[in-house]
Amino acid sequence: MAGPSTASLGVALLPVAACFAALSGGLLDAILLALFSTVRHGRGRIFVHALVDLVDKIVMSHRPATAAVVGALTVLLLVVSLRPVKSASGSATPRQDGPGKALFFPCRTTHSRMFPQKHSFSYSYLAVGVPVDWEGTAGGMVSVGVDPGWTLSWLSPSSSARKGWYSIDAGDYLERGKARLGLRGKLDEYLRNQGVDPKTYPYAYLVTAARFLGYHFNPVSFWYLYDATKSLAAMILEVNNTFGERRMYLLVPDDDLAARIDHTPGPALGVAEQAASTRQSALLRTVLKQSWPKDFHVSPFNSRKGSYSLTASDPLSPSMQGMGPLVNTINLVSSKGHGKLVARLIQDGDAIDPSSMTMFGKLKFLSAWWWVGFLTFPRIVKEAAALFFRRKLHVWFRPEPLKESISREADPIERELEPIFKSYLRYLVEQSTAPLAVKYTPGGLSQDSSELMLSPTAREGTTAAEELEFKVLTPVFYSRFVHYAHDLEAFFCELNESCTIWVSRPDLLPKFALKKPSPTLASSSPAEFAIFKIIQSLRVRPERIERPLTSSAAPNLAPQAADIRGFRISSMDGYVLAHESSQIKRVYRSCVLKLLLADRVAWGFVPLLESQRLLLQAGLAWLVSSTSQTITG
Repeated sequence: MAGPSTASLGVALLPVAACFAALSGGLLDAILLALFSTVRHGRGRIFVHALVDLVDKIVMSHRPATAAVVGALTVLLLVVSLRPVKSASGSATPRQDGPGKALFFPCRTTHSRMFPQKHSFSYSYLAVGVPVDWEGTAGGMVSVGVDPGWTLSWLSPSSSARKGWYSIDAGDYLERGKARLGLRGKLDEYLRNQGVDPKTYPYAYLVTAARFLGYHFNPVSFWYLYDATKSLAAMILEVNNTFGERRMYLLVPDDDLAARIDHTPGPALGVAEQAASTRQSALLRTVLKQSWPKDFHVSPFNSRKGSYSLTASDPLSPSMQGMGPLVNTINLVSSKGHGKLVARLIQDGDAIDPSSMTMFGKLKFLSAWWWVGFLTFPRIVKEAAALFFRRKLHVWFRPEPLKESISREADPIERELEPIFKSYLRYLVEQSTAPLAVKYTPGGLSQDSSELMLSPTAREGTTAAEELEFKVLTPVFYSRFVHYAHDLEAFFCELNESCTIWVSRPDLLPKFALKKPSPTLASSSPAEFAIFKIIQSLRVRPERIERPLTSSAAPNLAPQAADIRGFRISSMDGYVLAHESSQIKRVYRSCVLKLLLADRVAWGFVPLLESQRLLLQAGLAWLVSSTSQTITG
């Protein structure tokens, strides 16, 4: 007997799908149920064949037209994007108010590891240099601060709206976000935070790995800072690791380090010798040297102890009118004085002015360099594999960043929990009777979301407020905080043991986070009550984050004492239940439940828990579809 029609089958499955979606709380379950039911009833091939037939008809019947359109678009893309950019005044490049100009620096990067095992490699590398007070597009190849919005930037007829193939976005540098400030504005803000008057360095030049077609992986950027005489006076070394963390080092040479070394070629040399000496003189004409302690985790094969030293030539010497050579050398010395690593970025060929490139020159340049940026990260992975498997080097676990560093970006759950924690912290401060002014700085967020929170007495201004700065060093703090049942315990453990936050005045914490009894569970529905009871039963104080091992430290093998205290709901749970909207409650309990369940069944990895949940949903949908087949059959 023939099976039911597709329409009647769909009608019969609607109640089952609705019930299943209501029980699981997600549309995905209904989709899975409909899909599996269709397959089990032998209807899946209908949709597959229809899709294949449609694609085949479109391609076969319009093949010449399709090829012509694709070819025309390709030619148009190349012609329009590679043509010289004309500004409103008709010049080939936008006017730059300050010295220096956008340049390509073809380079090679070399790494030589000397201790405890020898290992070396050398790769091609493309650096892009731009003046930090310039915005615009140079030759359609390099752009700074250009946001074309929804338009295809390489096809835009307006030079002011066109991004170059290589683009530099201010939001990618120094403190995350704040792109509206531009490179110069962000540099000035950073200098002021370091206690330096930006007027000390009126000129600056950034050498970095720019974005190419939107892709960006940038291990290190060099900011060259010049004084009023256009002489190199200081540098900022901006280092990014593969975990998304960042550390900036302001390097101002001491007077006794002979920061500038001037050389001139001798007069008694032959033509060839004098030419070689002139090039060596240019290379050493202006050199900045500085050393500083290592406090940032870059390579998993080096601890966070030791020291760096930098020797850098001025790529714009003399007087910010030059075009190289670019030569930077970084030495790493271990905490015991062993020379461990020498890393160099060396210009390999003449610098290229993108505003003077011909169309053929652009095609040749792009064909030679487009792939280099995409291979930077795979090359790092390749060399790391060689160090681990062939050289057998010890791996140091990634420590959480220090106060001077910038943390990785928050993951989805941490981004959901951050505004809830901020609201809760604001609530605690506003409930305090002490005159408090708490400056809260989040971790892992791109936007500028710092906030000054005032207690009622501080807001009235009748009493001088006590100031406290509360800085989240790593977004993992948000997922760890919800594991604690008591606020004060959470703050002091995360401050002193795991070091996920920094507080300027720890003595003020008890004034708004007293260790008080947890609130009672007052939910608005039986389902909500059940979920928070599950959270209460799963909640366990998180293990402390061990500080990283170094060459002079031994592992802490002492077991952590079991926490046998019985907990009610946490104070933050009570705050969310009593003061937040239904939507915030759903988000909060979902995030907390995922974190606690991941600790139990997914080794703490929420993505793995999500995969497990998807498999479970698919299995349940398959079983329900089997039951529905029996009913409708």
